[in-house]
Amino acid sequence: MELPVVKLDRVSKNYHSLEGEIEALADISLDVDRGEFVSIVGPSGCGKSTLLSIVSGLIEPTAGKVWVQGREVKGNLQSVGYMLQKDHLFEWRTIRENAVLGLEIRNMKNKERVSYVNDLLDAYGLGDFMDCYPSQLSGGMRQRAALVRTLATEPEILLLDEPFSALDYQTRLAIADEIGSILKREKKTAILVTHDIAEAISMADRVIVLSKRPGNIKSIHSIELTCDKRSPMRCREAPEFSKYFNNIWKELDVHV
Repeated sequence: MELPVVKLDRVSKNYHSLEGEIEALADISLDVDRGEFVSIVGPSGCGKSTLLSIVSGLIEPTAGKVWVQGREVKGNLQSVGYMLQKDHLFEWRTIRENAVLGLEIRNMKNKERVSYVNDLLDAYGLGDFMDCYPSQLSGGMRQRAALVRTLATEPEILLLDEPFSALDYQTRLAIADEIGSILKREKKTAILVTHDIAEAISMADRVIVLSKRPGNIKSIHSIELTCDKRSPMRCREAPEFSKYFNNIWKELDVHV
């Protein structure tokens, strides 16, 4: 039996502040399998983003352990790609130059990888904009460029921290659909943090609901929707969609 790509075992995280110790996460245990897309929802301040930072190795848990690809996480991982709310494209670099930035930072830039980046830019509708600057692109195109930059280092796992929240609603739907389909096509393992329940359901194989702070797992929903050629947009039209939405909404108790 194949080991989970990501494994969290009783992970907790406390922060220290002037008011004292704040317990952000409490006793999180979770397995994520290869190629699986998992969404995490929960009330504001429940530790969703903290959980991603722990998986990536950016911060250490106060208690518990994390394994990625069978190895305990100790420090920042090269096998993990991180995509944030803002695209963080450098305005003075072209789209092509932004897309290879991760390769440069990790000293991985070579002819083959640059060719791979060019192919990604072509495949995802940015081929004619490689030599443009970020200010010349729409918000959705910038997010696609940020995704290409994340995929350029060929990470095994993608962590997505509300990557569509800065976009207007119509663009957000379209880009979520595009990126969700891209990740499935690339067979990437992904963990998405979002405040949008519909987005979580439509993109994920499972939805993890966290409690109020300190965040722990309140429930796990395996998403099974009847729709042809599953994509985030088609999933929203599935007859089971509203039932998942209503159940998760009730579990959260508060607006997420």
